[in-house]
Amino acid sequence: MRIKGVNLGSWLLMEGYILGGRNIPEHEFKNKFRKANGDRQLIEFERFFRDSFIQENDFKKISLLGANAIRIPFNYRLLEKKPYSYSKEGFSYLERAFSWAKKYKLGIILDLHAAAGAQNKDWHADSKGKALLWEKAQYQQRTIALWEAIVDRFKDREVLIGYDVLNEPVLKNTSTLKSFYKKVVNRIRKIDKKSLIFLEGNLWATQIGFLNDLLSENILVSIHSYVPLNYTFNFTPRYKFPGVVDGQRWDKNTLQKHLQRYFEFSQKNKVKIFVGEFGINWRGGFWGELRWLNAMLQLFEQFGFGYTYWTYKAIANSVFPDGIYQYIPNSPYINREGPSIGWERYIDLWSNDKRKIIDFLKTKNYTPNDAIIATLKNFFKRK
Repeated sequence: MRIKGVNLGSWLLMEGYILGGRNIPEHEFKNKFRKANGDRQLIEFERFFRDSFIQENDFKKISLLGANAIRIPFNYRLLEKKPYSYSKEGFSYLERAFSWAKKYKLGIILDLHAAAGAQNKDWHADSKGKALLWEKAQYQQRTIALWEAIVDRFKDREVLIGYDVLNEPVLKNTSTLKSFYKKVVNRIRKIDKKSLIFLEGNLWATQIGFLNDLLSENILVSIHSYVPLNYTFNFTPRYKFPGVVDGQRWDKNTLQKHLQRYFEFSQKNKVKIFVGEFGINWRGGFWGELRWLNAMLQLFEQFGFGYTYWTYKAIANSVFPDGIYQYIPNSPYINREGPSIGWERYIDLWSNDKRKIIDFLKTKNYTPNDAIIATLKNFFKRK
């Protein structure tokens, strides 16, 4: 089975831009929420957010796309109550996901998006600006122990596809990452000998050459591909595809050359490539977005790559990849005119508007991007 599906970004790890706001780390947002509203209200908010943002019907919608997989990014803080002790409530959300996935015949990839200490300096690793996972052995030990707890719990679930060990690691010395991966794989295989293990490349899952001697049965190499970044993320407006981006011509042939090196690695090392993330900022389709998406999907099919689209739902924004479902209006809980925007609005408005915020988060208020949906459905149904 070739993996074809979508990512559930921002459900079990909140990302600012997906929620219409600034890209501050999740823990920073929660600290501000706690300071303004108190511990009890923060607990209530977290529970209502997760109960509303993704529901059973969302799994049904993904199944109706023809997808066969869901990649679920999660924050270690959701599951780790304190070092080497785990949250029953946190695991309950994964249990919920497995139950819904079974009902709608979807496989699950568990993606550790934010590890203890952080594997890169970015907000999506819930980082304080440092990648301490690579500096302190205790964080690596806790990350391995967390995976042991996860694997022990879910290893026999029929819808489990596998474990994406670490999202987008970034570090100078790949030997450190290589050593860490080796330890994680060994510990996972002592518990689960059959499920897939996904190893992501260095530098945001783009450089994979160092992984060649870590490969064995049921290990996949995972890449992320958003090239050319200033076009796909719309960091530089008015770029088109095909067209010249940052002085270089980009078209399907350019994308093919970019992906060819991953295909050659897969052939040489007899390993499958999985594109865990790819996606594009939607500008109405006027700037070649569908041409880019079709070209990428055609190449994935040509090279035999599995893939999951980033992401399922998001607040419509001018930068970063959009959701298959988009929230388009300018709600008070987005407030695009500022100065406070997106999820930080919840902090000030929660006490008076909690019921409205809970309803606002539900997918029923999001508009399906029919063009992207039709394109994905067309490729999802191919064998």
